Amino acid sequence: MANPLDTFTDPVLGVPWGELGAVRRAARLDDRWHVDAVLGYPVDGLHEAYTQALATALGDAVVLDLSFSMPPTRGTPGAGHLIAVASGKGGVGKSTTAVNLALALDRAGAKTGILDADIYGPSQGMMLGIAEGRRPEVRDQRTFVPIRAHGVEAMSMSMLVEERTPMVWRGPMASGALRQMLEQTGWGGLDYLVVDMPPGTGDIQLTLSQQAAVSGVVIVTTPQDIALLDARKGIEMFQKVDIPILGIVENMSWFECAGCGDVHHLFGQGGGARVAEEYGVELLGEFPLDPGIRESTDAGTPTVAADPDGRVAGLYVDCARRVAGRLWQLAGSAPSPPSISMDDA
Repeated sequence: MANPLDTFTDPVLGVPWGELGAVRRAARLDDRWHVDAVLGYPVDGLHEAYTQALATALGDAVVLDLSFSMPPTRGTPGAGHLIAVASGKGGVGKSTTAVNLALALDRAGAKTGILDADIYGPSQGMMLGIAEGRRPEVRDQRTFVPIRAHGVEAMSMSMLVEERTPMVWRGPMASGALRQMLEQTGWGGLDYLVVDMPPGTGDIQLTLSQQAAVSGVVIVTTPQDIALLDARKGIEMFQKVDIPILGIVENMSWFECAGCGDVHHLFGQGGGARVAEEYGVELLGEFPLDPGIRESTDAGTPTVAADPDGRVAGLYVDCARRVAGRLWQLAGSAPSPPSISMDDA
């Protein structure tokens, strides 16, 4: 008998559960469906909505057991899937996206860390509210213990030097520092490690692609033509080194007037969607030009931590699930066939 759950469209990925192999077991007993589903993206907060969606699709009451299982990875030991967050140019909100993406993955139910790979201009220490001068512990005289902030593990050059100390280093020295942070940080069994990349397409990007098993990259842009031009360069670079493009995030997409509620597209409209379509990748999220995002990040409590139930935090969590879902698809869902039984009711 055909499995009616196979045709249920996953709300995050837009793909039928049968194609994803999401259902482990299902049975219709006592006029209700009992469904055990395991998804490859974090599912905290989704149980009620998915139960209702399944009940509507099946036309029956549903008892749902919904859980998350991280897809297999060959990444850095203890770090899970490495997700690079990159941009072709500075000033597009890449670091803000990276830190909120990490916090959103944690809020959605995944063990998450963030690595600040911007050796010359590290900012994640300040964004996470880590006090100036606080240093990571060193275990066994060689392993850094990442600092925990807002529920995520973090490592940054800003935690190893004084904030005002410039890194006057040539490319090989910066690349060596990145390798050291990657290889000598004792990540605590993470599901995902978000890597905040420096802008551009230089030494650090090449080092990461050559020295680490990066699962995929998120490209951050704004709707401006010049930002989109550089976003294309970033996509082309990562494609050349065979790192999958998970999708595009568009920042500063619109501004909503607090007084009248009118929406204004100050930097153009639809640019991120056009580039995503051009390269056949997903538009993962569009985020407003909102002073609150900047203010909360500058204060060391990024939006997802400062206002976890707010609208913008919800957008970041939705974006984080799409990123994790794309990784699941790329890794190849590999569940066992579902076990289906039916009663005569």
